[in-house]
Amino acid sequence: MNKIGLIIRREYMTRVRKKSFIIMTILGPVLMAALFIVPVWLAMNEEDEANILVIDDSFLFNERMTDTDKIHFHFPSDRIGLDSAKRQMIASENFDAVLYIHEKIMTSTAGIQLVYDKQPGINVIRYIENTLENDIEKWKLAKSGIDQATIEAAKTSVSLVTTKLDEVGSESKSNTELSMVIGMFSGILIYMFIFLYGVQVMRGVIEEKTSRIIEVIISSVKPFELMMGKIIGIALVGLTQFLLWTILSATLISGSKALVEQHFATEDPTTSIEQAMSTAQTLAPESEEAVAAELNQAAIEDIFANIEMINFPLILFSFLFYFLGGYLIYSALFAAVGSAVDNEADTQQFMLPITIPIIFSFVMAQVVINNPESPMSFWLSMIPFTSPIIMMVRIPFGVPAWELALSMLLLVIGFVATTWLAGRIYRTGILMYGKKISYKELWKWLRYH
Repeated sequence: MNKIGLIIRREYMTRVRKKSFIIMTILGPVLMAALFIVPVWLAMNEEDEANILVIDDSFLFNERMTDTDKIHFHFPSDRIGLDSAKRQMIASENFDAVLYIHEKIMTSTAGIQLVYDKQPGINVIRYIENTLENDIEKWKLAKSGIDQATIEAAKTSVSLVTTKLDEVGSESKSNTELSMVIGMFSGILIYMFIFLYGVQVMRGVIEEKTSRIIEVIISSVKPFELMMGKIIGIALVGLTQFLLWTILSATLISGSKALVEQHFATEDPTTSIEQAMSTAQTLAPESEEAVAAELNQAAIEDIFANIEMINFPLILFSFLFYFLGGYLIYSALFAAVGSAVDNEADTQQFMLPITIPIIFSFVMAQVVINNPESPMSFWLSMIPFTSPIIMMVRIPFGVPAWELALSMLLLVIGFVATTWLAGRIYRTGILMYGKKISYKELWKWLRYH
């Protein structure tokens, strides 16, 4: 046992001292946060500016199209045709595009043109389309004698409050969308970690075997002890990196929350979405900006309230358990493959059977997330080769304690059985050189006593 400890320490210290480990540990949470924040920030701030010359042969939209901060509509003082407008746009740098509205737009919306010399952004095109659609709709309603205000008043938004009822009758609020995000994100992380650190085990075994250093090591320790030490050592590296990522991510999230709350701070920080909507209906038009700020604050607070509903201690514990269990199963198989070959190119024929279950579980996670209580979801969360990903997808939705306990027990049994089989291949293959290994040969190694 002391020899396994020495191997674990060697594997752990060798990897955590690498510059790549330190850099990725620091940059990982930052890159992950940037992946979500930067696109949203760019979408909010990167708006296209456009000056559009409008030729309206229908005379319905003159001076009716509303400008924005970035999009400006210009109506010629004299009546000109489309061809003249095109020439004016080309000759002058004042206009970026010409919008042509034909005279029969009330009966047919086909034939509306946007002519440009520089491609306008998608936001510009969508704004023009939405503006025309809304104005045409209002014209048609007015022509039919239908009051637009009546239609607007009839529009209703429904938001369900979901509540989970457990076996003893206790109620707890839930948020399906947030559960889907957390479940899928956890499954993706486990999928990535198993592959990342499992392949490290295989490459480490191949490197030691090809450098013949393994012959010296085997003279001091048993092959099984060497395999277990390598697997556990790299597992501790993965756990260290994950825990550091968790701490740094929690710090970033807390800082972001504080900044958001400070930005949307108002006199009454407890305003709810319902209260803000009620205020929006009663306040005068000139106070719309204040109402918008209040709604933004309420929306942000609602998001953080939903996050607080999630049982993060259970999710964190389950993540660590299923990451370790899944990693130990697959890394044992990766180690067996590494011991059976002389170079990484020869691993391809043996990698497919190993990777099929984990790839299958990753693909099925998208199905399970739509129906986490189905029989298929249950069985996939019990099979040791698929449970690390599938059970992590299900846990945010709420899983009975007995199902979670059974799944964990089966995962432990699966790890013990897989490690025993992998050890039988490892002890023979680690000292085998210069021979192309087949599945028939591996079967013989499994039967050796």
